[in-house]
Amino acid sequence: MGEIVVKVVEFRDRRHYQMQWRDPDTGRKKTKSTGIERTGRASDRKKAEKAAGKFEAALREGRHSEPAKVPWAEFRERYEDEVLAGLADKTDRRVQGIFNAVEQILHPERLRDVTTDRLSHYQRVLRDRGASESTIACHLSHLKAALRWAGRIGLLPKVPLIQKPRRAKSADVMKGRPVTGEEFERLLEKVEAGLLKAALRTGHPKRETKRRIGEEALNRRREQQKARVAAVAPTWRHYLRGLWLSGLRLAESLELSWDDGAKLCVDLSDKYPMLKIPAELEKGHKDRLLPLAPEFCEFLLETPEHERTGFVFNPLPFRGDGRVAADRAMKVISTIGQCAGVKVATDARTGKIKYASAHDLRRSFGERWAARIMPPDLMLLMRHESIETTLRFYVGRNAQRTAKTLWEAHKKAQSGNTSGNSAQISPDSAAEQIDVTPSCARHF
Repeated sequence: MGEIVVKVVEFRDRRHYQMQWRDPDTGRKKTKSTGIERTGRASDRKKAEKAAGKFEAALREGRHSEPAKVPWAEFRERYEDEVLAGLADKTDRRVQGIFNAVEQILHPERLRDVTTDRLSHYQRVLRDRGASESTIACHLSHLKAALRWAGRIGLLPKVPLIQKPRRAKSADVMKGRPVTGEEFERLLEKVEAGLLKAALRTGHPKRETKRRIGEEALNRRREQQKARVAAVAPTWRHYLRGLWLSGLRLAESLELSWDDGAKLCVDLSDKYPMLKIPAELEKGHKDRLLPLAPEFCEFLLETPEHERTGFVFNPLPFRGDGRVAADRAMKVISTIGQCAGVKVATDARTGKIKYASAHDLRRSFGERWAARIMPPDLMLLMRHESIETTLRFYVGRNAQRTAKTLWEAHKKAQSGNTSGNSAQISPDSAAEQIDVTPSCARHF
């Protein structure tokens, strides 16, 4: 690109100071408003010249394109550098995956090619490929945010209208469901079977056969696999118990440390064990010090004091050494759920069955505690950003449970007095009847 000089000019019929330069590619003179009102004051003229200087620098560095001509690749690169770079890694990866899908389906050459009509086509293709409505909504939400950003900084003259289909909402807003106590016991029983099945899925693409390696070698290989499964299974049972009792998200659980303050960390320094969460690992992007469920505290105390170092959970890989990645752990737990036959959801359109996962154990934790504590406390325990999330997913979801609570309260009131008022309990007598200190706290 040749030398570009942007000058400030005034026109009698224009309200604002204008910028003029000559396009080095076409040789044509171009004009653009500075947005600074032409008042005649020297200060406003200096503001316009400053704006022209910034615009000239952008032209010289190739950071400015005419809105109607902005290439899709340029828009994507700028959005990744200027927006996604400041967001969580998980969000960055998700949006880049969405952009990849847009390029694969719509093949946009310029940003303006992403129109309302094309986005409607994009939805249809995703649905035909079996994507769930929540996945489609996620794609559209991220695309809407990206296109609005492009409109705000002048890359897009008009932001397309994104039409989200309105469908009947299910009463069950969860993608899965809480796992029952009996189902959790089945998960623990099927750890070995799940590990072996998961290992076979990631093994050699060609299954070993008697004909290829011989019956004796095949039997020896199978015995080695079973021995390895028996060795690593206790670490996975311990991990599943931890997920069941803690309510931690899967990625959080694998980062949980006994003594590293830079990671998700257990704090045993005070009367009650607490959870330290650095902003980088928290979904709400805030440093937090939060309470732990009493039964999870008791679970942690099962670990001898001299072993409380490093990571709290170390589910061992089937092959090799090192740490299990979060995506791998997710697949292993789902495979265990499949072997245990714990079905948590079925896609009404495709018939695909979803088996118990790590997040369903978190749902179980939330379901149990929803019956014990008030919504604001549950919100804190679940580490939700808003009370609306807590109310939507865990409070009032089970009508039968709520009805049972109401009838039990009604019967207690009727037995207390005939007017229906609750029997009064003095604070002293209540203190004698109930020890409110969690059992795990008495260890500290």
